[in-house]
Amino acid sequence: MHFPNRTIGVAVLAISMLAGLSGCSSSPQATAPGAAAGAVSEQDIHDAYLYLLGRLLVLRQEQADFQKEGFRWNQIIHRDVGEVSWANPNLDVAYSEAWVAVDDKSCTIFSVPAIKGRYYTIQFLNGWGETVANINERNYPDHPSGEFAACLKGASVALPRTARRIDLPGKTARVLARVEIGANKQQAVALQHRITMRTTGTPTIAPVPATPTFSNDKLPGAEAFDSAALALGSEPDINPGMEALQAKVRAVSAAVASGPAERARVDKVIREKTLPAFFKSFSTAGTFKNGWNRPATIGKYGSDYQTRTLVNLAGIWANSTDEVVYFKTDSDGTGAKLDGGNVYTVTFPKAELPARHVKYFWSVIAVDSKNFHVIPNAKNRFLINKQSRLSYGKDGSLTLYFAPARPEGVPDGNWLPTPKGQNYNLTFRLYGPDQQILSGQWFPAPLVRRN
Repeated sequence: MHFPNRTIGVAVLAISMLAGLSGCSSSPQATAPGAAAGAVSEQDIHDAYLYLLGRLLVLRQEQADFQKEGFRWNQIIHRDVGEVSWANPNLDVAYSEAWVAVDDKSCTIFSVPAIKGRYYTIQFLNGWGETVANINERNYPDHPSGEFAACLKGASVALPRTARRIDLPGKTARVLARVEIGANKQQAVALQHRITMRTTGTPTIAPVPATPTFSNDKLPGAEAFDSAALALGSEPDINPGMEALQAKVRAVSAAVASGPAERARVDKVIREKTLPAFFKSFSTAGTFKNGWNRPATIGKYGSDYQTRTLVNLAGIWANSTDEVVYFKTDSDGTGAKLDGGNVYTVTFPKAELPARHVKYFWSVIAVDSKNFHVIPNAKNRFLINKQSRLSYGKDGSLTLYFAPARPEGVPDGNWLPTPKGQNYNLTFRLYGPDQQILSGQWFPAPLVRRN
């Protein structure tokens, strides 16, 4: 199984378990001494940049999809297991991917087979990384399969009589279909390939916006604002109350374009203040318990554009909490950073087993701390889930091991290889979470260092 490790693919599941930018609360409020009269404040630069970056991260992935991944509008790509190129992939599912284009005269029809006894969903996201719809038996209990028509909201298009209409807020959407692999990969792949799409007409498709490309370790500075008008104008933000932030983006864009001095000042604020606070927030934002972090919101962000930007960096295309809850950590239960050369365990008592708290499945993966990609290892093993050959204690408890080599006497199925000498992140997914998880009562047990 091949797992690409390209920086352009970082755009996941997260998953990043982040709920806000408390680390950015200390950002400066006033304009720096010596700034030109009427210049935008450092706080406005800070806010505008974090808002705009969320959109640019999606555009980065969109450009990569069409330029490097072979995407075509309204054509679905069925991926082999593990072959997606973005951050924090879910390795429990077979993915199919597409970019949808619609207009006031054309819709895109999805045909979904009957899928029973395993998790599935067809997720639609807009150009800000917001989940706008999920096709599955939970959201459409009277129409869990068959045809669905994705249409521009307000468009008047003749549709097949049996098709269920889904209104999209903009003319384009990213689609991810997930079919649980379960115990029968061949069956899952067969169902995956029966998900098809076609258009009712010939939509007018605008070119993919040509915004700056960048890597995770070299996020843009003032140059982010060079294409701000294109980024904002090419996709509506579906959340209310964003007008003030968009006005800040336009004001900072004007400042950047006003001359070298203001451009240099904006760049300095971003690189010396905003970006350090942004990266710090990966370790400070969200709800923490037992050393694990989970977001207050994910997939549907409302006014929390800061979390949206964090997730678009560390786990783009994250789904909403009614589908899945994510937990993340890069530290053990004492707060010490994880080191792939150490041995760690996490133990769940019989009454608190992950399987008792989900309708569908759970899993845990290890990803690197820079690009959030799965980490190659000699075992070619990248996750532990309910399909692993797990061994339980005499009391019914479950202990999972994270170590560079399998500790002596440890059941093979309970061990996930880790990268010796590197910090790494663990992402814990729970699909079909119960009320204890949704309410925040249940968290994974703390990681304990054993050497």
